Amino acid sequence: MSKESKNKALAIFAGKQIRRHWDEEKELWYFAVVDVIASLTNSDNPQVYWRVLKKRLTDEGANETVTKCNALKMLAPDGKMRLTDAADTETLLRLIQSIPSPKTEPFKLWLARVGYERLEETSDPELAINRALKTYFRKGYSLEWINQRLKSIEIRKALTDEWEKRGVKEGLEFAILTDEITKAWAEMSTKEYKKLKNLKKENLRDNMTNLELVLNMLAETATTEISQAVEPKDFEENKTVAQEGGGVAGNARREIESKTGKKVISRKNAKILSNNKKLK
Repeated sequence: MSKESKNKALAIFAGKQIRRHWDEEKELWYFAVVDVIASLTNSDNPQVYWRVLKKRLTDEGANETVTKCNALKMLAPDGKMRLTDAADTETLLRLIQSIPSPKTEPFKLWLARVGYERLEETSDPELAINRALKTYFRKGYSLEWINQRLKSIEIRKALTDEWEKRGVKEGLEFAILTDEITKAWAEMSTKEYKKLKNLKKENLRDNMTNLELVLNMLAETATTEISQAVEPKDFEENKTVAQEGGGVAGNARREIESKTGKKVISRKNAKILSNNKKLK
C-alpha cells in the first residue's frame, strides 16, 4: 500500500488512528469499530469491549445495528490485511450512544456535522445560499463560476420538484435518473465522471469547469421541460425523459467539440483549478 493510500485509509480522533475503508459503489466511508471504541474509551482491549457490547446490544433487541457492521479487510498492526467489523457514519452514531465516554458527544457532533447543516439549511434556504457563497469564495472560485453554480442549484431544485410530482422517489431513483442524464450528455456515468476527476465524496458539480456546468444545467433544464410537456406516468417513462433531456446537452457538447477541436469533459477538479489562480 502506498503512503498516500495509507493516509487516506486513516483518520485521527483524540490522537488515535481510526482505520477506514472507502466503498466506491455506495460512496461511503466505513470506520473500524474497534478503533472508534479505542479512541472513546482508552480500553486496553477494544476487541473484548466490542464483543461484550455486541452481545449486550443483541440481548437488548438492537441486533439490527450490530448486523449493519460489515467485516472488511483492513491493515492490522502486524502489517497484514485482516477482517475487522466496520460501520458507516449512520451506524456509528447509533453504536456510540451505547458507549459511556466524555468523548462521545464531540465524536457524535463531528460525525453528524454535515447532516446537521443540511437540516438547518432545509428550514432556512437563505442560510444555505450564504454558506455556499462563503465556501466557494474561500476555495478560490471566480464570481462568474459562483453565479453559474448557484443557478445550477436552482435548476436542480426545479428538476427534483418535477420528479417528485411524477412520483419519482428521492434517493436511489433520483440517483438513477441523474445518472441517465449524465450518461446522455457526457457519455459516461456519474461514477465514471467522478473517477475521471479523482473525486470520492466531493460534489461533482463543485468540480466542473464553467462549460461543464453550463451543459449540465442545459441537460437538467431540458429534462424538466420535456417532463412537463409529456407528463411521464411511471419510472421507465421518467428514465426515457432523462435520456432525452441529457441528449439535448449531449448534442450541444459534440457541436462545441466539433467547432473547437477540444474535449469539453475535463480531468480538472477544484484542487487542480484553484492552483491555477481562480476556478473558471
